[in-house]
Amino acid sequence: MALEETRFHQIADETIETLSDVIDDALGDDLEVDLQSGILTIELDSGEQFIINKHGPNRQVWLSSPVSGASHYDFDEDNETWTSTRGSTTLHDQLSADLAVKTGNKLDLG
Repeated sequence: MALEETRFHQIADETIETLSDVIDDALGDDLEVDLQSGILTIELDSGEQFIINKHGPNRQVWLSSPVSGASHYDFDEDNETWTSTRGSTTLHDQLSADLAVKTGNKLDLG
């Protein structure tokens, strides 16, 4: 069952803001972290970008990654995680793994 709209925006915004803060604190010297209008852009020195944003109509958070491509996540209220629409991978695990590939640093984003 989809989240109620207000709750979706609250959870999605909080998730994206927390990711921004954690990644900037840990890797901010090595990459550019920018959060504007609810869209988190993480740019590597190579120019490659990770983009995380919410998609209101589907009540999902979307990730665009230079490692794994595009993926969409629904909020699993039982586990309080954003889970891939194509499997059991969570947003936090996928982003952490992809960042590790590009930066050599494995972050705990959970």
